[in-house]
Amino acid sequence: MLDPKLYRDHPEKVREGLRRRGASFDLDGLLRLDQEKRALGTELDGLKAERNAASESIAQLKRAGKDASEAIEKTRTTGDRIKDLQIRFDVIEERARDLALLCPNLPHASVPDGKSSADNKVAATWGEDLRARAEARVVPDHIEIGMKLKLFDFERGAKISGSGFPIFTGAGARLERALINFFLDTHVKAGFTEVSPPYLVNRASMVGTGQLPKFEEDMYRSDGENRDRDLFLVPTAEVPVTNMHADEILDGASLPVSYCAFTACFRREAGSWGADTRGFLRLHQFDKVEMVRFSAPENSYEQLESLRAQAEKLLQLLELPYRVLELCAGDMGFGAAKCYDLEVWAPAEKKWLEVSSVSNFEDFQARRANIRAKSGGQTRFLHTLNGSGLATPRVLVSFLETHYTERGTVRIPEALRPWMGGLEEIAAA
Repeated sequence: MLDPKLYRDHPEKVREGLRRRGASFDLDGLLRLDQEKRALGTELDGLKAERNAASESIAQLKRAGKDASEAIEKTRTTGDRIKDLQIRFDVIEERARDLALLCPNLPHASVPDGKSSADNKVAATWGEDLRARAEARVVPDHIEIGMKLKLFDFERGAKISGSGFPIFTGAGARLERALINFFLDTHVKAGFTEVSPPYLVNRASMVGTGQLPKFEEDMYRSDGENRDRDLFLVPTAEVPVTNMHADEILDGASLPVSYCAFTACFRREAGSWGADTRGFLRLHQFDKVEMVRFSAPENSYEQLESLRAQAEKLLQLLELPYRVLELCAGDMGFGAAKCYDLEVWAPAEKKWLEVSSVSNFEDFQARRANIRAKSGGQTRFLHTLNGSGLATPRVLVSFLETHYTERGTVRIPEALRPWMGGLEEIAAA
């Protein structure tokens, strides 16, 4: 949610940010509602002051033994007027908030212009030699490798739950678990606090991080007795972990505060018709370790680069070639002010696959979830950041295809072997 002072005092700056994003939003409607709300608020304040003065006058008249009936009637009339205006004010305030929740964040000045993923900038690459070696030989795709080594079972997963819900089996299940523990332990060693959050969250939490109301059709919802009691399966650990501090004031001296968390993630992927759904390329349930950081506003962009480096470190340790994209304004997610995507190379797929998005939301989420920090006697909204660290499905695609050997096995990089019980390769049983 944007700072109301921003769109009140600098509407053209907001229009420019929305234009850069290519976003359609009724800013004029929001400004009208905001102006009406403020006018009603001023009128209410005046009437309340008038009522308070009349109440004091009544008390004085009674103390003096004089007739106060006229003042009492005036107070009653003013009170009725206040009630009517308060109802109007509450309706306008709710409409303004509902509309403001649909406004995307504005891109940071450093974000490149552009309309789509074709305009994203390559900020860094790593592992070109690994990529060249993998492409110098014929590599089966991850589905063929997985079926040969009995790492997963898509058919039985579909029988149980439908497409997009794979079952990991044998060494595949062990590899999936090893990756998760490797990610978590690496983050903890870097100073993150590990948390294990719920997989179901309430509507307020989804609004707080920006999934609702705009993206409700993409979420798995469990209907409650009423709308406010709905629970949603988490689309990412970002939601419960960020909302751990909703409606709280943190000690500014403690910032940055960094968490890491593993959850399964659940997404309907509504509107993704025609997208590549083979194997692990697009799932409805997948595993991911998330990094969440709360930062002071003045150094949140330093923290963004730190989160990006942490995600890159994992890919380097796994010996997977990757590139870093600096997303253009038109390709960023709804709440991000600046975002990097990390993509690994999949030799058999012959394409780059996104495995992490690392974003700075500035105070966008903090305003929605009311997360503040106090420092030097000043209380203000802090900045929230998060990044995948990492999501396992597409990591596994690149992992299996990059580390497939001519003997038909999958080599385990040295950094991962302690989490695989020292195993050096996965071979057919």
